[in-house]
Amino acid sequence: MLTDASERHRATASEAETLDCVFSALSDPVRRAILERLDGEDLRVSELAEPFAISLQAVSRHIQVLVKAGLVKQERTGRISRCRLDAGPIYRAAVWINQYSKYWQSQFETLAAWLDQIERRKQVLAKRGNAKRHSITKE
Repeated sequence: MLTDASERHRATASEAETLDCVFSALSDPVRRAILERLDGEDLRVSELAEPFAISLQAVSRHIQVLVKAGLVKQERTGRISRCRLDAGPIYRAAVWINQYSKYWQSQFETLAAWLDQIERRKQVLAKRGNAKRHSITKE
């Protein structure tokens, strides 16, 4: 039984480390831009580096952070290195974030109730305005 608990603890610690790596990798705008460029296509490192005003070596360092976080798979053929997106870790991060949606969901429900109340008041005021105009025209 102790083994199961320690294995669960190790798994939880490993998941936390993975999330830490993913969020750290996503915290940089250059790395997010690299991921956007990789969406739907494999690119060479030199192709990934083209739009950035930083050195190829700096882009390579950013890619290595993404590889370590599991967000990018890199394959080398000779001197050519191709990269592709692996969205699995982003999905796991989204699942983790989503567990806190209950906190903002109640805010949306409160907002919806207020908007509904405002709309009902507008309708009541519009009916009153129409009734006044109608009574004025009869006189």
